[in-house]
Amino acid sequence: MKPEKRLHLGAFMRPVSLHTGAWRYPGGYPDANFNFQHLKSFALKLEAAKFDAFFMADHLAVLNMPIEALRRSHTVTSFEPFTLLSALASVTERIGLVATASTTFEQPYHIARRFASLDHISGGRAGWNIVTTSNPDAARNFGLDDHVEHGERYTRALEFFDVVTGLWDSFADDAFIRDVESGLFFDPDRLHVLDHAGPELKVRGPLNIARPPQGWPVIVQAGQSEPGRQLAAETAEVVFCSPRDLAAGRALYADIKGRLAAVGREPGALKILPAAFVVIGDTVEEARAKRLALDSLVHYESAIASLSIALGHDASGFEPDAPLPPIPQTNASKTGRAQVLKLAEEEGLTVRQLAQRHGGYAGLAFVGTVETVAGEMAAWLWEEGSDGFNVVFPYLPQGLDDVVEKLVPELQRRGLFRSDYEGTTLREHLGLSRPQNRFFA
Repeated sequence: MKPEKRLHLGAFMRPVSLHTGAWRYPGGYPDANFNFQHLKSFALKLEAAKFDAFFMADHLAVLNMPIEALRRSHTVTSFEPFTLLSALASVTERIGLVATASTTFEQPYHIARRFASLDHISGGRAGWNIVTTSNPDAARNFGLDDHVEHGERYTRALEFFDVVTGLWDSFADDAFIRDVESGLFFDPDRLHVLDHAGPELKVRGPLNIARPPQGWPVIVQAGQSEPGRQLAAETAEVVFCSPRDLAAGRALYADIKGRLAAVGREPGALKILPAAFVVIGDTVEEARAKRLALDSLVHYESAIASLSIALGHDASGFEPDAPLPPIPQTNASKTGRAQVLKLAEEEGLTVRQLAQRHGGYAGLAFVGTVETVAGEMAAWLWEEGSDGFNVVFPYLPQGLDDVVEKLVPELQRRGLFRSDYEGTTLREHLGLSRPQNRFFA
């Protein structure tokens, strides 16, 4: 008999759906990204379904997309994560709250304070998604004419992580005595001044906030480049990634987890949770029809540009409602091109449908009944393609309701997902240990 193994499920909620046509879907909320009442209702539904975390990504600039695509997409902008998650912390009790913060354009003292505060406010439910920021337009919002070089961003990120976690360890867990009779509020012998001076950063410390309830908020890392994988192995406790299929997921899983021993970590110290777009129907055919209807809401003019990039060939002259014609070889990514051709053949998509698929959401997708989707998720878990998923909802609210009201009960019936929370902190949800304070035993 296989040992008990369960999925971890996060909800990718910035924006509320990554699909660029989601805001136009019948019954959807076009203003969901900026409507707190809607966002609160989503968080409460996810908590009732026992999701591990509400995952709030971020961008520090309007996305560098062609203006035709930009003006038609709800993914352009949304709330600042800390403001939103702090508000959600007051109306939820268990679900984790993960925010993105950049190591390239932020300062470590600010980040340490914000996440320590969120962890205290939420009772130990905060997580920090470390990103180095890939959008070059962000640099121009922080006084730079050009983006910081890729390798330099990752070098800074590793030092940044050391500084932030060092600041979280400024106070011993028992530093705050608060003895009313003696008048002693905290023991200065249980305070450490970091006094960091490194190649990229200089931070004296200490942090002026008590050590977070979780010791450190959970460390999440998003990035699949070689430097990103190594940063994940050295720092991350959760990896947010986007392999396109199970074979790619298994390769990424083995690569990142295989690096842990070399840096003195156990495989269980890191969870890998790919993004997964989930569409549920009463039949597989109905689910696929929902997906096609959603894709049809992506404007063709912006969608065909995405398809041309994926094919490495200008597709604007193709007959939109005919099958994809033969595509000559180019110097573009052969893997990406092969995936497009495979998708077109397997689902019999026209050029228009294929373009709208790529212009809407082209990542890993589970489209089917609760039984087929649960089976696919189980395969990823048992075949070590992932430890769970960050679920991307196709449209809101119905797409979220389908997952929490239909798919989650099926996963629970199969013993693949918890029926109730077994702890109160995000670390406990994920089965992660509380880190030792590096300065105080």
